[in-house]
Amino acid sequence: MSTYRFDFIVVGSGAAGLLAAHKLAAAGTVAVLTKREPEISNSNLAQGGIAAVTAANDRFSLHIADTLRTGAGLADKRIVDLTITEAPQRIQELVDLGAKFSVRNGAFELGLEGGHSRRRVLHAADATGREIERALLAACKADKNITFFPYYSAVDLILKSRPARTRPARNACLGVYALEEATGRVRSFLAATTVLASGGAGKVYRYTSNPDVATGDGMAMAYRAGLQLANMEFVQFHPTCLYHPQAKSFLISEALRGEGGILRGSDGTAFMKNYSRYRELAPRDIVARAIDSELKRTGADCVYLDMTHLKGAFLKKRFPTIYAKCLQLGLDITKHPIPVVPAAHFFCGGVNVDEYGRTGMAGLYAIGEVSHTGLHGANRLASNSLLEACVFAHRAAETIKAGHTRRPPGARPAPWTTGNARPSDEAVIITHNWDEIRTLMWNYVGIVRSDKRLARADTRVKLISEEIVKYYWDFLPTRDLLELRNIACLAGVIINSARRRKESRGLHYTVDYPKASDRFLKPTLVDRYGENG
Repeated sequence: MSTYRFDFIVVGSGAAGLLAAHKLAAAGTVAVLTKREPEISNSNLAQGGIAAVTAANDRFSLHIADTLRTGAGLADKRIVDLTITEAPQRIQELVDLGAKFSVRNGAFELGLEGGHSRRRVLHAADATGREIERALLAACKADKNITFFPYYSAVDLILKSRPARTRPARNACLGVYALEEATGRVRSFLAATTVLASGGAGKVYRYTSNPDVATGDGMAMAYRAGLQLANMEFVQFHPTCLYHPQAKSFLISEALRGEGGILRGSDGTAFMKNYSRYRELAPRDIVARAIDSELKRTGADCVYLDMTHLKGAFLKKRFPTIYAKCLQLGLDITKHPIPVVPAAHFFCGGVNVDEYGRTGMAGLYAIGEVSHTGLHGANRLASNSLLEACVFAHRAAETIKAGHTRRPPGARPAPWTTGNARPSDEAVIITHNWDEIRTLMWNYVGIVRSDKRLARADTRVKLISEEIVKYYWDFLPTRDLLELRNIACLAGVIINSARRRKESRGLHYTVDYPKASDRFLKPTLVDRYGENG
């Protein structure tokens, strides 16, 4: 069979995708496409937790204020308000689905993270994302209306009309073309509604906390379809990833700093007091830039997160995953500081959507990290990402069900054709271009930027992209080629967005414009037609 028909298609199996699939299954059949096993996602790796007002000494107004302050003037207050006030309902829903958060004395054990004025981070020890994913996967796998398609890579959206001829507002999404890895064939998945929940794009950068699947596929597909991407210059670099040759992309949760961890240089000096009055509890953009500054000032390879002044029994109980991983590598965090460096972690920008996850194209929604809702603004408050995923999965699913029809809109889609494409004979080209893009993005479009660095990156990415486009049409698609095509597309969008913002705000810091300007108190909007705001 080369064509599959469902009522709904969900691309991605993180928290947003799984919760949406679970809710949509009550109204029809759902296909969930995943590039690897369903368990592999950014959500699954989330350690810190999910933020929500549940404590007696906390208030919605405080969580809202913390989110707006961290967002550096670009967070949409209306979106912040609805997300924060709906949070307790989504927490209860996760509990009802079987998610087990850590408790103490009969109440949620709440963590404190940078940027929060109260303890409000619910967690499952230090593996919160894994616990939420476990509960959601169990619910979805038990539902006969949900079919998983592992090892299927989304290629492009199936559109009613070609994007070069019809703008998104007058077009419609009919489904998704997806590469079946086992056979190398591209299948058509048709549905009345497609939901992009494909996550972020950390693999655009050389160093990232993200899993290998995070290549921005949904963002790139939406961009090629003509949709706007918003605020793509705001890439959050997590301040603390484990620095060890055998530890690929292992995150050291911000919750460790919330429990009293101290950042020290190689000489043992605590340095955060020189960068913020909040010290280790400053927002992530400040901490990441502080570490970057210390590394450049001293020439060191890493800094250290010191937990040794805390009780060993507490660390083992509160952070069992981190303790076990470090111990496996010969590092006892109860006795020795943890070597850490910043790494690309989260995209505050994405496919522009409204308060229900609707894109500018009929039949297409986007939720989770792939989307730009306006919640995060120029910088994400810690543990607001899983919250956003759940709130907008719910809002999108309820909106979709309310207007659901059981057939794709409009015309019959064009079948996938390979033309004269042939099997790839030089995979080294993919590997080389992959490495070059990720390295230049790290060096030129990273934590600290400049006009000169961005211009160099822009010139080189355009040349590489031309090579990739030619290669893409000459050879049959593979997962590696699709991912390379997508990271090249997004590298160009990130650079374009960064060059337009002539100020420093939140996660976007440039030495040429070190101060914020009211002239840029608006989202950066980029699309393939060159209509940018």
